[in-house]
Amino acid sequence: MNRLRFETSPYLLQHAHNPVHWYSWKPEAFERAAMENKPILVSIGYSTCHWCHVMERESFEDPEVAAYMNTHFINIKVDREERPDIDHIYMQACQAISGGGGWPLNCFLTPDGRPFYAGTYYPPKPAFNRPSWVQLLKHLHELFVHEREKIDTQASRLTDIIQHSEQAFVQTLPVLETGDSPCQPETIHAIYRTLAPGFDTTYGGFGGAPKFPGTMTLQLLLEYHFHTGNQNALEHALFSVDCMLKGGIYDQVGGGFCRYTVDQAWVIPHFEKMLYDNALLVTLLSDLYKHTQQNSYKKAIVQTLDFVQRELFSPEGGFYSALDADSEGEEGKFYTWTWEALQATLGDDASWYSQYAQAVPEGNWENTNILQRPSSDAAFAASHGFSEEELDVRLQAVRQTLSKERQKRIRPGLDNKILLDWNALMCAAFARAYAALEDPIYRDIAERNISFLLNRLKKPDGKGFFHTYATTSDGGRAHIDAFLDDYANLLHALFEVYAITFNPFYLRHAANILDYVLPSFYDTQSGLFFFTSELQQDLVVRKKELMDSATPSGNAMMLHNLLRASVFFGKPEYKALALRMAQNMQEAVQKYPSSFSQWASGLTALAYPAFEVAITGAEAGEWAHFLNRHYLPNHTLLVAEQPTLEFPLLAGRGNKNQSFIYICTDFTCQTPLTNPEHALEVLRQLHIND
Repeated sequence: MNRLRFETSPYLLQHAHNPVHWYSWKPEAFERAAMENKPILVSIGYSTCHWCHVMERESFEDPEVAAYMNTHFINIKVDREERPDIDHIYMQACQAISGGGGWPLNCFLTPDGRPFYAGTYYPPKPAFNRPSWVQLLKHLHELFVHEREKIDTQASRLTDIIQHSEQAFVQTLPVLETGDSPCQPETIHAIYRTLAPGFDTTYGGFGGAPKFPGTMTLQLLLEYHFHTGNQNALEHALFSVDCMLKGGIYDQVGGGFCRYTVDQAWVIPHFEKMLYDNALLVTLLSDLYKHTQQNSYKKAIVQTLDFVQRELFSPEGGFYSALDADSEGEEGKFYTWTWEALQATLGDDASWYSQYAQAVPEGNWENTNILQRPSSDAAFAASHGFSEEELDVRLQAVRQTLSKERQKRIRPGLDNKILLDWNALMCAAFARAYAALEDPIYRDIAERNISFLLNRLKKPDGKGFFHTYATTSDGGRAHIDAFLDDYANLLHALFEVYAITFNPFYLRHAANILDYVLPSFYDTQSGLFFFTSELQQDLVVRKKELMDSATPSGNAMMLHNLLRASVFFGKPEYKALALRMAQNMQEAVQKYPSSFSQWASGLTALAYPAFEVAITGAEAGEWAHFLNRHYLPNHTLLVAEQPTLEFPLLAGRGNKNQSFIYICTDFTCQTPLTNPEHALEVLRQLHIND
């Protein structure tokens, strides 16, 4: 019997009618495997995965293939976004075996959960220098039955590799006695020198195809420029984002970014749209806009957040996970335009817009057109006798026309599960966008979302959180214990929402979450955090995840959170934990910064001056919003109209008759200022003087 119909994950429900007798990751599957002495197949994917859909159609929907799987294996389906802990372990097994990975991930386990073989997509007939799916199944079944000793030896070897994988990156050094930062500016210069040869100076970004946004590395370049004045770092960040905004990776009609492009020039996207990519890119765009005031970044923020509100925002206040790449069984069909459709939709505007969007009669991709933008709007406008203002008006009208026509099409599938970690990233993005643009809608959505997360994903005991939430007929279901990334990103979101509302309610929640996370996830031996809590017992190993993937490493986010928390709550022990994390990871980050960009950002925060800014008095909120509009990394802001003992930085500061701005380092403050423009100049000068 296929048991997936009892699940809430859209990916698992996609497979609920397969003839394969799928289990979800539940004890009953392992109990049956042990009782019947059968190997376990764990097939891992996600709802917007193109090749997952392909393998389902070719193999998992085939009754004969399913019959063989049901007879000889215990079959488990896993949504990698719902259970990233499982995916991390078995993807590492795949990489150890083949040197690569991807999805669908098909991993074969002994009945006790140890992996002995893993691969990705397998075709229905031998192709691409790999066997067919059925050939692989038969081979592994024979090995399990007749050469079990080899299977067990391989399983033990792979499990040991996974168990000790983090040791390649962690230096367990003595605890710093002085409390001084282990990171110096030269460390950050060395990181930049390692990154710079990988700059794609032709198309922006890093490396060749396939091309991912590399948002965290671009954010690091912006921070490095701020602290050092390095123009090349800034120029590559700006150039990279500009190239993305002109390419097919950016939806020129509906706003928002696709996950990656299959080419080096950002033209041909893999059309799935993920919540986390758009969250990270909006955050970067907001900081770029603060720093440059460039209007194209403001437009991209507005268009992308319009897309998120329109297509990914649930009535309850959560954000859905993703939109599929496919519609009507065809990749990109919803987003692309044939020449004929473009001409019929736009009428008199078709001629100039086709040139603008680089559309051609034969199509610029598989007989259809991916809409783009020219290298220079100003040059295009001049060549067609438009002013830039007129071109902008014309483009807005064309986008509206194309969007209206596109809504008539069959839409891509929506993955409507709500994940705590991804939601927190998008919540923080809305908060950062509000700081940059001061659109009250962005603040309201950030507050509505954080309220949803705090109320609907919190466990009944009030101590921990769940990872995923789904709307159900009986009102909604949250389940699966939250992981480190959930808590780390939620803390980040609480700090970001506080930074635009100055409501201490959010800091109080953050303090409670830290009190839960430290004993539940922290490893005193390494000074780092496990991915799963001490209560979780359903995995073959308990791991720490250190590298950034498509989202920031939870450990790296905790480094940032601990630094901010040490200021908010006046607890130097939090900074000491962050310093130890940085010390033990510094060598790996310096060697492999593209894999540890969020860590490198944390090291940057430690290598350069950090400032605490307290603003008190009747004008405190107005002055804080003024500072928020400017790009000032490495400062922590606390705001209150009246002095308060609740937060040490605010204790005893200010009076009811006058507003003051205090700029402090390690809680030692300069003479208070009474002008926000002057305070901005001082903060900038302090960085320059360093």
